[in-house]
Amino acid sequence: MADQPCPVPSTEQIPLTVEPTTIISQATTSTIKVPVVLAEPTLQIVVESTITLNPAATEIKRVGKNVFLEQVKLVPVSFVRIGTTDFFNVTRAKLFVAGHIRKNIEYATRGCNRKLRDRIADVPFSGFADITTFLTPPIIGVSEESKAAFLNEENGLVPRLDKFFFQNLVKYNEQPFGELVAANFYELDFSPVTAKPEEAFTTLTEKIVLDLTVKVLQTQQLKFTATQQITTPPQGTVGT
Repeated sequence: MADQPCPVPSTEQIPLTVEPTTIISQATTSTIKVPVVLAEPTLQIVVESTITLNPAATEIKRVGKNVFLEQVKLVPVSFVRIGTTDFFNVTRAKLFVAGHIRKNIEYATRGCNRKLRDRIADVPFSGFADITTFLTPPIIGVSEESKAAFLNEENGLVPRLDKFFFQNLVKYNEQPFGELVAANFYELDFSPVTAKPEEAFTTLTEKIVLDLTVKVLQTQQLKFTATQQITTPPQGTVGT
């Protein structure tokens, strides 16, 4: 007896009507608070590391790499006052960067038909760069502190050391922050002791040149002219 076909349940779909939704547009001047790109530099980082392999290797098969950033800090060092305010545009800054390169080393061990081994190593790096050109200048407000002293009421020739008036104005600034964009690796891996074919080695020296691209951002308040759009669904009994 021949095999019978195996039916499966199915449901016929009902066509739905499509009508355009009315959108009302009106001009507006809006103020938003969004992250703004201050700079997008590419930093060249040069590191050298020595990694031990256990068990010993006879051949390096593949090395995978990723970058993990732990710090991107902008320290302003030069300013221009904004009008007559106590806010300043930053014209020069030091960018401190720290993190590590995570390396995944796959290698063969001594013997025929042996399993590949895996060695994971974190190679730390840190440094700073001088940022003199900004896509959008950072903004920083300076805090103020004032102090007023008083004369002695009984003797106008001496001050009172137990009476003062204090005034403090603290401006809380948006902290610039970083984002990882791209990492380009140039790398030379070798055993410090030359190994013959099929001879094992336990130490791997790595010389790495990393071109690291990062974004430096700061949340700022912007005002712009835009077109405000309001979606209006079809009206029912209300509004007719």
